[in-house]
Amino acid sequence: MPDALRPRQRARLKARAHALEPTVQIGHAGVSDTVVVEVDRSLTAHGLIKVKIAGDRHERDALAATLAERTDATIVQQVGRIVVLWRPRAEDEPLDD
Repeated sequence: MPDALRPRQRARLKARAHALEPTVQIGHAGVSDTVVVEVDRSLTAHGLIKVKIAGDRHERDALAATLAERTDATIVQQVGRIVVLWRPRAEDEPLDD
């Protein structure tokens, strides 16, 4: 998993993610291998994605943490049913100041 994000880095990623639509939706079946593959594919292609998760609050928190762990991504933000995941790509510009 990438190192912890500093506040300024997190703010930049949140600003970039604002206009995004969820690329993957997770239903009541949870985080299956198929979902992990699809999220991994989206992170490889885009680096920063939104995922929509169904379920109650505690279940969504657990699913988001599991998904981030299994895809080696960082949770940038989680608001309601939407979680923003980020995994750095070689072609992306660095987030440092």
